[in-house]
Amino acid sequence: MTLLTSVPGASPARPPFRPSPLLVAGILVGPLFTAAYLAEGIFRGRGYSQLRHPVSSLALGPQGWEQIANFVVCGLLVVLFSIGLRRTLRPGPGALALPVLVAVWGTGLIGAGVFVTDPVGGYPTMASPVTWHGQVHDLAFSLPGFVALTLAMVTAAVAFARRRPGWFAVYSALSGVAFAVLFSFATIGFAGVDPWASTAGLWQRLCVSVGWLWLTLLAATQRRATS
Repeated sequence: MTLLTSVPGASPARPPFRPSPLLVAGILVGPLFTAAYLAEGIFRGRGYSQLRHPVSSLALGPQGWEQIANFVVCGLLVVLFSIGLRRTLRPGPGALALPVLVAVWGTGLIGAGVFVTDPVGGYPTMASPVTWHGQVHDLAFSLPGFVALTLAMVTAAVAFARRRPGWFAVYSALSGVAFAVLFSFATIGFAGVDPWASTAGLWQRLCVSVGWLWLTLLAATQRRATS
């Protein structure tokens, strides 16, 4: 009599986790936004100073459509990146809050392009009328966007303290502090307070550079971690 024993087959190996292609948007958007506004500032006519005036002022005047497009396109890329970030972050601290805050930053960029700012620091005119779209630009999109990106860095500092790589937690905390301080300097300068007024544009550019570099490294780090 032959005894037949059933042996269950081996379970197939789980396929490797593939990173979302939307993470690439987070790697590209910072350099794209920066290159665009720097080029616009160089070729903008007399009266505009990258040292003194904000990036948003590039959306004013006949060539303003260039910066408006820069805001909207890059804002959409940030929102797409936030979706990819949400899909690839493992469950744990910051898995939901971090992508949401990044999405708010992207939405703020889109709104900043749709609702153009008022003249600041004498560009493009010395008159500084307060308009409804300028108020919407500042209070509904620009300020919430900067606050959201600051909170995103703080959230990443907490989240990555319990994740790999741990160095990104320290980097995020330092970036958040630098971003908030530089934003404060720029805001004081744009309000016309000396000695910050003459270099307000520089402080803002340093601020957004810190933010874009952090976002780029977040995307690259997450893409590597999920590869």
